[in-house]
Amino acid sequence: MRNLELLIEQEQLENSSNVERKKHLQKIKILQNLYFQGAQTNTEICDHFNISSPTSIRLLNQLIEEGWIKKDGRGKSAGGRKPDLYTLQEKRFYVVGIQLERFKIKMAIFDNHNNKILEYEDIPFQIEEEKSIVDHLFETTNSLVKESDIDSSDLLGIGISMPGLVSSREGKNFTYFLNEEDSESLEQVLKKKFGKPVFILNDAKSACLAEFNFGLANQRKNVLVISMDWGIGLGIIIEGKVHQGSSGFAGEFGHIPLVDDGLLCHCGKRGCLETVASGMALARMAKEGIKAGESSILSKFSEKDIERLQPETIIAAANKGDQFAINILSEVGINLGKGIAILIQLFNPELIILEGKFADADKFITTPIQQSMNTYCMAQLREKTKISLSTLGDDSVLLGSVATVMENIFEKQITLANNL
Repeated sequence: MRNLELLIEQEQLENSSNVERKKHLQKIKILQNLYFQGAQTNTEICDHFNISSPTSIRLLNQLIEEGWIKKDGRGKSAGGRKPDLYTLQEKRFYVVGIQLERFKIKMAIFDNHNNKILEYEDIPFQIEEEKSIVDHLFETTNSLVKESDIDSSDLLGIGISMPGLVSSREGKNFTYFLNEEDSESLEQVLKKKFGKPVFILNDAKSACLAEFNFGLANQRKNVLVISMDWGIGLGIIIEGKVHQGSSGFAGEFGHIPLVDDGLLCHCGKRGCLETVASGMALARMAKEGIKAGESSILSKFSEKDIERLQPETIIAAANKGDQFAINILSEVGINLGKGIAILIQLFNPELIILEGKFADADKFITTPIQQSMNTYCMAQLREKTKISLSTLGDDSVLLGSVATVMENIFEKQITLANNL
């Protein structure tokens, strides 16, 4: 049985009986739960979906026969025989995750257990100059799929994260790629090109989805995820749900006003947080300091390399003990901490997760952030908020892109079945 036979279209559901539609809905919900929550016992599935044990066992056995799931070891037991654990079958379907950055693209194929099958890194890219993003992504992704040797029919979809003001609902990026087909959204153009479901989202929202589903925010109620790369992004989890806002733009943290008559931000306003607390700010400060004669191992770089200085290069210098790099990281951290103090007083989160390139700076960024929070945040709120570095590593944004594909595909099936 091929994967996509279970993900059926509206016409097929309309021609099915009520019993068949209900069974399809229950199976989809079980697969969704196993994908996002991992291995489960029959009892856990019964409790989660409020169904009887015989019904659950019947559905599980059918999914095993169809090759979707398998028994995988034993669960915990308070006494007596340990229950069977059910999990997804190996390599039943795949998703491509794509991460667009300012100067490069990263993409990878993940299987249904979120194991990375094949990855392309550091693909040259200029986000502010790119005019043929659709063709570029299509050709590169096709090469990745072909090289991986997976069957293209097993590829469920493509998730693409990108910087900028992105509306996942409209499928548009309102900051970049504005010269694409005016009559159709960027997402619609990509779907036509790939012939597969394609979903675009902001990179910070992608990181938040990854933390929510697979990281430190899983099973938490009120969490903020701060992405620290070239820009500063924010993902918001309120009462156990990812908050998008009325237009899908909630979390534009980097563009809150912080400095009176400050530098001009690329958003068109002056004094945004990003102008003093971001990868762009860090790179600018490093270039200015080197040109002013500051002593640093970064000073040994060629003029061309200094002009294209990356935040991770500066962070690496700090981790080697370079005092100049440590000092400018500290300044960025102090400014970022001011912004975080505002967030804590607005949202009263239980946890703030720091992810992205800056996470590699560890204490060189977390210490000044904490110092700034101590100064600008009310103690009663600050003391209830834990600050942690992401444990997902460099793949958090890619995993979020994959998660949004699977969320949308499962929810489409559930909505179709419920509406008939």
